[in-house]
Amino acid sequence: MPGSDTLLPLLIAVAAYLLGSVPTAVLVCHAMGLADPRRLGSGNPGTTNVLRQGNRTAAVLTLLGDVAKGALAISLAQRAGLSPNQTGACAVAVLLGHIFPLLGYMRGGKGVATTFGLCLALSPPVGLLALGTWLLLAAIGKTASLASVGTALVTPLATYLLLPEQQLAISLICLLLVLRHRDNISRLLRGVEPRL
Repeated sequence: MPGSDTLLPLLIAVAAYLLGSVPTAVLVCHAMGLADPRRLGSGNPGTTNVLRQGNRTAAVLTLLGDVAKGALAISLAQRAGLSPNQTGACAVAVLLGHIFPLLGYMRGGKGVATTFGLCLALSPPVGLLALGTWLLLAAIGKTASLASVGTALVTPLATYLLLPEQQLAISLICLLLVLRHRDNISRLLRGVEPRL
């Protein structure tokens, strides 16, 4: 059938977006009887804001769910035999779904955990290096946003060295992460960013 070679990658990319669109933090908080994280703290439906409610179990479940979304999207692309460029497009799609979720009125998270998941699925060394960078910067600076922005700046270099075929996709993803943290960067520069 004409165009069948482009239909499957498109369908997988749409599935990746919808997967990313699942509002993990909101579902976890609802299931555990906690307040909607979009109405508390930073208003961000992510792990850090869930943790600010004082429930570590909910924060861990949110983290694992968001990581799983990224990893599953890449796994779908790989199992479908998509090319590196098509798989990279799915990586961008799942992140866009998380940041601008159809199922969450376009009010999504920052995308850090989902990026860890997709990086781990694309290349475990890149994913582990990104995770290690985040943990190191968080331990030094005691600030999640600083760790996230620093990791977004380091990860494209690791991708260039270890997974060059995904350089464009990962660089775009990391740019989105930095842009999503622009308010945090402003607060960091003013010295008023909340600490972990």
